[in-house]
Amino acid sequence: MNIITPPGSLKADEIPIRSDLLARFAAIVGEKYAITDPAMQEPYLREMRDLYHGHTPMVLRPGSVAEVAAILKLANETKTPVVPQGGNTGLVGGQVPHHGEIVLSLNRMDKIREVDATSNSITAEAGVSLGRVREAAANVDRLYPLLLPSEGTCTVGGNLSTNAGGTTAVSWGVARAQALGLEVVLADGRVMHNLNKLKKDNTGYDLRDLFIGAEGTLGVITAAVLRLVPRPRAVETAFVGVSSPEAALELLGVATERTGGGVTSFELMLRLGIELVLKHGSGCRDPLPAVHPWYVLIELSSQARSGLRDVMEEILAEGLERGLVQDATIADSLDQAKMFWRIRELFGEVQRHEGGSIKHDVSVPVAAVPAFIGEANAAVAKLIPGARPLPFGHLGDGNIHYNVAQPVGADKAAYLARWDEVNAVVFEVVAKYGGSISAEHGIGVIKRDLLPKVKDPVAFELMRTLKRTLDPKGILNPGKVL
Repeated sequence: MNIITPPGSLKADEIPIRSDLLARFAAIVGEKYAITDPAMQEPYLREMRDLYHGHTPMVLRPGSVAEVAAILKLANETKTPVVPQGGNTGLVGGQVPHHGEIVLSLNRMDKIREVDATSNSITAEAGVSLGRVREAAANVDRLYPLLLPSEGTCTVGGNLSTNAGGTTAVSWGVARAQALGLEVVLADGRVMHNLNKLKKDNTGYDLRDLFIGAEGTLGVITAAVLRLVPRPRAVETAFVGVSSPEAALELLGVATERTGGGVTSFELMLRLGIELVLKHGSGCRDPLPAVHPWYVLIELSSQARSGLRDVMEEILAEGLERGLVQDATIADSLDQAKMFWRIRELFGEVQRHEGGSIKHDVSVPVAAVPAFIGEANAAVAKLIPGARPLPFGHLGDGNIHYNVAQPVGADKAAYLARWDEVNAVVFEVVAKYGGSISAEHGIGVIKRDLLPKVKDPVAFELMRTLKRTLDPKGILNPGKVL
């Protein structure tokens, strides 16, 4: 009997999958959707930051929940490990087959089953992209409020499995807040049908939340009912220069008081990041004539058709009067607003042109963001003189992407070898302020070994108990999260 093994030698914890068993899996989806050619597998194996490159004997692309159920039933019976995957836009290695597992790609399950404008809900399969959900909502004059830079490729299943955040969480919340009901295939192939669109349902435990943020370790989300909200009638966007994170935080307070919940985005950016975007990005120009130490990107939205620009001007005027705002410009067109957002969205991408970048996706209470940034900067400077902190992100909800670029001219490999050291000093400051080492990207493998050190021991043991209960044979995304 032939044995199918990944290229290269097997690692100690890898178990080869027999060719006759692979044939049984392929028969479930059909040969066309069971990918064994290495070149065709490549898009499913490499994560977007190129930190991880996995390997697999087979990528399965089921087209229905019945096929997903059959795959997991067989996997459970034969103890075959499976890695669920959505749009492969994850940033913590959770969607990568590190040890030769079968990849279960949901990208063929891409149907929007229902749009219900009256109930303000949309039912979409796991492989539907975020952009398509937002377009479908707009077609019935509604808004799906989750927004991520990867909206064209990230998917409903992946968003929910990682509990994705994004730039609008300050107003609308993260992915968990958008889900009303789920359809989930369990490790043994049973299907939990819970696609309800009810806002009130007190019939026992809320099982939905078990699978959101579980990164495919407890079950495979195949469809979801997502909430919609009224589409804003007016949106105003401003790019603002400020002196410090402290000034930005005070300005957030002004904006929140003036709008009563109308702040839909409030993004903080360091000048160095702006310079890197202008240097390495395309289609961008400096929004303000003078240089400022820090910037914020403010977006307001309203159901009122008029008056929102006046509100934005009042916020900025009060900021100027109180010395919080150094300069500002309000977008006069949709194209200008898109340019403002493009600057912000390129922050993460352009850093790769500067060599090694050690990245952190952390959150602290909103009031503690300035102190966190100041203390983390000092700790990093002490550890690696010349390292360049590039904090940016969602000031409105306390989620900061605290990235640290290598010193100019440093050796990239030597710098990245100190990843754990930099993590340690940054996470120490995060812990001081009662924060989280993972705000919106998840745990995956990159933070798996850190989790027991930061999680409450009782909570951590409950997580392990849930894993053993729902996936006793350990076939679902093994080695991720726990």
